[in-house]
Amino acid sequence: MPPPLKNIRIVDLTRVLAGPYAAMLLADLGADVIKIEHPTRGDDTRAWNPPSAPLVETPSTPPSSPKDGTVQLRPENWNALPPESTYFLSVNRNKRSVGVNLKAAGGLKVVQDLIRKADVLIENYVPGKLNELGLSYEACKAINPKLIYASITGYGQTGPYSKNPGYISCSPNHKYFTYLHRYRYDVNIEAEAGLMHITGEASGPPVKVGVAITDLTTGLYVHGAIMAALISRGQTGKGVWIDCSLFESQVASLTNLASNYLIAGQEATRQGTSHPSIVPYQNFATKDGFIMIGAGNDSQFKKLSALLGEPEWSTSDLYSSNGLRVANRTLLVAAIHTLLAEHTTTEWLGKFKGQGFPHAPVNDLKGTFAHPQAIARKVVEEVVHPRAGKIKLLAPAVCYDGKKMEIHRPPPVLGQHTVEVLREELGYDDHQIHSLQEEGAI
Repeated sequence: MPPPLKNIRIVDLTRVLAGPYAAMLLADLGADVIKIEHPTRGDDTRAWNPPSAPLVETPSTPPSSPKDGTVQLRPENWNALPPESTYFLSVNRNKRSVGVNLKAAGGLKVVQDLIRKADVLIENYVPGKLNELGLSYEACKAINPKLIYASITGYGQTGPYSKNPGYISCSPNHKYFTYLHRYRYDVNIEAEAGLMHITGEASGPPVKVGVAITDLTTGLYVHGAIMAALISRGQTGKGVWIDCSLFESQVASLTNLASNYLIAGQEATRQGTSHPSIVPYQNFATKDGFIMIGAGNDSQFKKLSALLGEPEWSTSDLYSSNGLRVANRTLLVAAIHTLLAEHTTTEWLGKFKGQGFPHAPVNDLKGTFAHPQAIARKVVEEVVHPRAGKIKLLAPAVCYDGKKMEIHRPPPVLGQHTVEVLREELGYDDHQIHSLQEEGAI
């Protein structure tokens, strides 16, 4: 399938994770995503290292000389930039980077000119902040009535928390002061919107999920909303303002647990890896690791019991039905733990293979990427980065007619495409670009 978003241009004013993730998914589908970054600092995650990619020494990269030779543009010394953060590299493939100072008059005009030619703008500023810069939805709509304007915030554009960035207070001298005072921390929303309450062991405190799942979920919602808005614009000829928040994305993701509470008044509790209505269905320690087992019906439990050397469990008065197993959870789980601890994970996997009930090893990242299915499905791609050389990135997750969309650009170096975009997309001549450089606008 050809990239369906080819010729769709996106101005990406987002930073950190939710917005960049949504923009990357659209870039994977062929959209021309122009990432607007501060010309010297860039996206905050560029400073989030270690870890970072090993660097290849590069020469300064002056733009090609003007034909008339009357003006010399400033060369970009990539060797003076910080290392390429692996965090930034993870969510910025297939994009172009343009370094722009939005607080400079010339920089603001550059962004306005890009908006004039864009299909989509994505931003994740605190509500009202872009109004101060002249880039509110209404202002951008006046420039381009067909623009799809997607806003990502902590709590949405309205309501008593709308202006709350959800940050954790810290000293202005703190390393991440700018980040903490500008963005919604995913972990705050996990706590406030119910996810942290249901995550962790029953006997332990609430814990966060291992990745910033609320940010990623929000990015997926925004990606879908923009695709829907593009279809709608094709039908109506009109743009739209998309209002997507981390808070509502997380609440919507509570799904069945939310339904349990809203319909039956049942408060959720932490279950660790176990299931409130199925036993056994959880993580068990082996001699050298962990294994996940789920026996969702009596037939599967019978098979598991036999393999554990306890065939009588499946007909006993304590465990013969799932209801009984739930009632006697503590006793049964302790017995299974004792048996599984006698052998290694690999030994149990060999014994359980093909026996007709769900089970899986708890893999670390090394085990995940060495997994035969991960290799067969090519979940990793190698690209050549202009500063870091060959690096490995996660591949797009979806196949179309058996093929994935290509990674056609590595994650960009800060400001790598500034001159290219100003020349080729906006038609600026080198005198104009030089003036913007002198102003500190780019």
